[in-house]
Amino acid sequence: MTGKKRLPHLGELELALLEHLWDVGEADVLTAHQQVGQARDIRPNTVGSALERLYRKELLTRTKVSHAYRYRARLSREAFAAQRLLDAIGDARKLADAGLLAAFVELVADEDETSLDRLEALIAEKRSTKEGP
Repeated sequence: MTGKKRLPHLGELELALLEHLWDVGEADVLTAHQQVGQARDIRPNTVGSALERLYRKELLTRTKVSHAYRYRARLSREAFAAQRLLDAIGDARKLADAGLLAAFVELVADEDETSLDRLEALIAEKRSTKEGP
């Protein structure tokens, strides 16, 4: 999934499964059902269908182990949250045009000097990787 692509709509079960996968790294259907599905009183097949939908929506990767798939989130929790924010705003340019980007930097600066330094380092790192060798 690329950063330019909007996130697909997700149901409550799909979001819960993503949260579970971010917490544990990877899981098969039965493990995900034990942790997410049983509390919702749903069958393993329902969990398997939701994992398959997340895979088709390009939010999960999967590898075949014996006769079962093991699923892993394609995006980190942080990248997913950032993409949801951009989707809600429209895109990064609208974020900047609306003054939200400047407001965010101001809030970070007011809260924590270390976070502002980290933000500055992340921006420098991103610029250097975009420019290439």
